[in-house]
Amino acid sequence: MIKFLQQIVRWFFMRAENLFNVAFGDKLNPFYHLGTITFWQFWLLVATGLYLYIFAETGVHDAYESVEAITHNQWWAGGIMRSVHRYATDGMILTMMLHLLRHFAYDRYRGFRWFSWMTGVALIWMVYIAGINGFMLVWDKLAQFVVVATAEWFDALPLFNGSVIRNFLYPDSVNSRLFTLLAFMHIGLPLVVVFVMWVHVQRVPRAHINPPRPVAVAITLMFLVLSLLKPIHSQGGEANMLVVPTNIAFDWFELPVLSLVYVIDPLKLWLIVIGLTVLLFLVPWLPPQRRGTAKTESTITYHPGHKAVAARFGETLLDAGLRQDVNLPYECRNGGCGVCKCKVLQGSVDPGVYQPSALSAEERAQGKVLMCCATVTGDAIVEFEPGAATAHIREYTARVIKMERLSADIMRLILKLPEEQRIDFVAGQYINVILDDGQRRPFSFANPPHEADQIELQIRLMPGGAFTPHVFNGMKEGDEIRFEGPLGDFTLRESTRPIIFVAGATGFAPVKSMVEDAFHRKLKRPIHLYWGVRKRADLYMSELPEQWAREHSSFTFIPVLQEPEPVDAWTGRTGLVHEAILQDFPSLAGQEIYACGSVRMVEAVFPHFKAQGAEEGMCFSDAFTLSARSMALQPRE
Repeated sequence: MIKFLQQIVRWFFMRAENLFNVAFGDKLNPFYHLGTITFWQFWLLVATGLYLYIFAETGVHDAYESVEAITHNQWWAGGIMRSVHRYATDGMILTMMLHLLRHFAYDRYRGFRWFSWMTGVALIWMVYIAGINGFMLVWDKLAQFVVVATAEWFDALPLFNGSVIRNFLYPDSVNSRLFTLLAFMHIGLPLVVVFVMWVHVQRVPRAHINPPRPVAVAITLMFLVLSLLKPIHSQGGEANMLVVPTNIAFDWFELPVLSLVYVIDPLKLWLIVIGLTVLLFLVPWLPPQRRGTAKTESTITYHPGHKAVAARFGETLLDAGLRQDVNLPYECRNGGCGVCKCKVLQGSVDPGVYQPSALSAEERAQGKVLMCCATVTGDAIVEFEPGAATAHIREYTARVIKMERLSADIMRLILKLPEEQRIDFVAGQYINVILDDGQRRPFSFANPPHEADQIELQIRLMPGGAFTPHVFNGMKEGDEIRFEGPLGDFTLRESTRPIIFVAGATGFAPVKSMVEDAFHRKLKRPIHLYWGVRKRADLYMSELPEQWAREHSSFTFIPVLQEPEPVDAWTGRTGLVHEAILQDFPSLAGQEIYACGSVRMVEAVFPHFKAQGAEEGMCFSDAFTLSARSMALQPRE
C-alpha cells in the first residue's frame, strides 16, 4: 500500500518539477528549495511578528483595539506586516507539508533519515499550534470561536473534564492574564520551532538554510502583493462571550481540526489526531523495507583523489561524500540539474529517481549517475569532474592582524575574518587572493582546519610580481585582503598507507596544514617529510618539523640542501630532494606521495618515483591541482 502511494505521489511530483524546470530553470525550481523556502518564511514571520509586537496590547479590550489600529491606522506598514505575517504562516505550513510529502514520495525517510523525518513531523504540528495561537491574539469573532472550540476539545479529555470552558462562559471570566499568557506562548513557541529546525538539518551535510536570492526575493514580493490585493482583516468585530459568533469566514487551512469539534465526538477526534501523528512517526519503520541483502554500510571510493568513505544504507553518493569532506560538485541536490553527474567505475549503484533532462538514457548506458540521487548496494568506485565542485566557494574580506618575516624572502601573514564569518576548508586546499584588477594569486592554507578562526599564509617574494612585492614593501597590519576559496583537491586521502611529503621552498605551507591536521585527528600512519631547499636559510621553520619528530614517533623529518654554503656548516643530506627519497626507499610501492612546490619540481620528480615502483594514482600534487583549474602553471607568488 505504501509503495503504491509513493508511486502515485512521485508521479505528480516528477511532472510538477519538470513543469517548474521549464518555467524557472533547475537552479531556481521551488520544489528543489522547499526546505530553505520554509526557513525564509520563518524569518519573515519573525521580522513581521517583532514589528506587530511593538504595537500590540494584551488587555481584554486593548488587544482587539490595538490590532485594529495596526491594521487600519498604519495600513502601509502595520497592515502589510499583519498580512505578510499571516500569509507567511500559511506558506510555511504548505512548504513543510510538500517537503515531507516529497521525501515520502522519493523514499528518503528511512534508515538514518528517521530523525529528520520525525523532527519534520513535529515541526508541522508546532507551527500549526503557533498559528492557532496567533488567531486568538486578534480577539475578534473568529478568535472567540477558536478559543471556545479549543477549550471544548480539551475538555473532552478526562484530565480536564469540562474545567477549561468555564473560563470562557462569561465576559468577566476573560481577563488580561489570558492575553499575557497567549502572547507568551506566541513568543515561546517560535523559539522552540527555530531550535527544532536547527536540529532538523544537522544530519544534512552542508545544509543551506536560505534559498537562492532570486527565490527569496520572489517569495517576499509575492506576500507583499497578496497583502496589498487581499489584506488580512479582523472578522465580525470584537469578541463577545455573551453572543455566539456567526457568519465568520472560517480558515480551513490552519484550523481544520477545530472545524470537526462540532461534527464528530471530540474524544474520537483526539484519537484520530493522535493516531495519525503516531502513524506518521512510525512511517520510517513500516514495510516495505528496502534493505534485503544490501550491506548496512558500504565503502565508496571517489576519483580523482582515491578517497574512500563509508556510506550508510540508503545514503546518496553526494551526502556520503560531503559528510566526510569530499569536495563534490552539486547544485539542486534533487536530480534536476545534472551538476553532480559522475561515472560508476566499479560496483553496484542504484541510480534512484531523477529528471530525464538531467541524465539522458545514453549517459545512463555509459554508467553515469547523479550523485544526489544514486545510492550504493555494495562497495563502489566512482569518478567525478572536480572542476565543477564550487558550490561552497565564496568571496571573503579578511584583515591582516600579524606579519612575520620568516626569512629574507618568506613572509608569514595571519588573516582574521569578521566575527560572523568562518571558512570551512580541508587541509591542503588554497585560496585565491583577488587583486584590484581582478587577477588571482593562489596561496595554500598553512594552518589546519581546526584552527580556522585565523588564516595563515606563507608568501615568498617574487621580484616583479603583481602581489608579493606589495606584501614585503607596502602591506601593513590592519590592511584588508580580498580572496575566494576554499579551492583545490590536493588533500590527504583516507587510507592506511604510509605517507611521503615532498616539499620545495614554500611547498611547506600545505604540508604544515596537512601534518597538523593528521596529528589532530590522531592518524597513526607513518609520515616522512622531505623538505628540499637551496641553502640553510631557506629552511625558514625547520624547528617546527623537528619538534614534530620529537613528539610523534610516526613522523620523520629529512631536510635536504641542494647547495649548502660553508657558513651553513651543514652535515645533513645534500643534493636534489627526490634523490634522497630514492636512496631511502628502494621501492615506493605501497606509499602515498604528496609533492608540494613549483610545477618544475613536481614534473621532475614524479617520473623518477614511478620508475621506482610508485603506483599509478598514488602520487598527488598541488601543482597539478592548479593546472586542472586552469590557473596556468605559474609559481605561487
